[in-house]
Amino acid sequence: MKPTVPPPRTTHPATPGVHRPGTEWPTWCLILAIYGGWVALILQYRHLPPLVGDVALVLVVAWFMSLQHELLHGHPTRHAGLNRLLGLAPFAAWYPYDIYRDSHIAHHRDALLTTPGIDPESNYVEAARWQQLGRATRFLHWAMRTSAGRFLLGPALTIVTVWVDIVRGPRQRGWPALRTWVEHLALLALLLWWVQAEAGIAPPHYLFGIAYPALGLAMMRSFYEHRPVGEPGHRIVINEAGLFWRLLYLNNNLHSVHHAVPGLPWYRIPALWRAERAQFLAGNGQFHWQGYGGLLWRHLFTPIDSPVHPGFGSAEGRDTPTR
Repeated sequence: MKPTVPPPRTTHPATPGVHRPGTEWPTWCLILAIYGGWVALILQYRHLPPLVGDVALVLVVAWFMSLQHELLHGHPTRHAGLNRLLGLAPFAAWYPYDIYRDSHIAHHRDALLTTPGIDPESNYVEAARWQQLGRATRFLHWAMRTSAGRFLLGPALTIVTVWVDIVRGPRQRGWPALRTWVEHLALLALLLWWVQAEAGIAPPHYLFGIAYPALGLAMMRSFYEHRPVGEPGHRIVINEAGLFWRLLYLNNNLHSVHHAVPGLPWYRIPALWRAERAQFLAGNGQFHWQGYGGLLWRHLFTPIDSPVHPGFGSAEGRDTPTR
């Protein structure tokens, strides 16, 4: 069922009312392409110019992160356990799939988008908290509102935040959190051993020369995909990106469409966007960008907005501004 206007709502990966094909062949082909591409690059790495091999791996690992997003939203199968197995490979190295899945599902509460301390993917700071921060921390927050800062520093801040869970997770969530990290670190150790043995890529090289910039590239999509405004539906962007970005991000650049119908598979998002373009733009308050190139270049070193959240009226996310 197609929505006439994308409504702000609390969502779930398996959205009711969305027709889901029994076999999502495009997603299965995507899985084969990403896994096969990564393995092929490792096997052929010694025969490639180092820069070519590294750049290709960065692209494939960033692409894999987009695939993980698709998996946690209930694709390509209706079996969450199987989808999870397809996302466990530690190609991206820095975080376990389960932590990303749980955090991202919590993010899909549109009425709470961008709210610091509630939306786990918020890039903003509460005004009261801002007054308590030192100069260095304020500088980091301002830097993260530039595309250069987000690419270079964003992965480091994300890694620190996620890896704190190694200590806090087992205390707060018990065995499930401990199992998540033991499983991930064991798989990561195996991957790093095999990559070094097969391709001669040392673990620090893979972690910081491949997985780190891949995370930075993946984070370019979310550089300005949500803005802190009163109307929840107006917080979610539409970016009509070129083919490279659309494929890399699996059409998640059309972010308002994804939030309105999060159970829609990636390859069906463009058709819904074309059919309901005017309605989606009306629903998101004309929050629209034409591609990533101009956006990222314009804000390479110039902050796109303030890191201080303007605040809204209630913990439930009602859209009454506090100032």
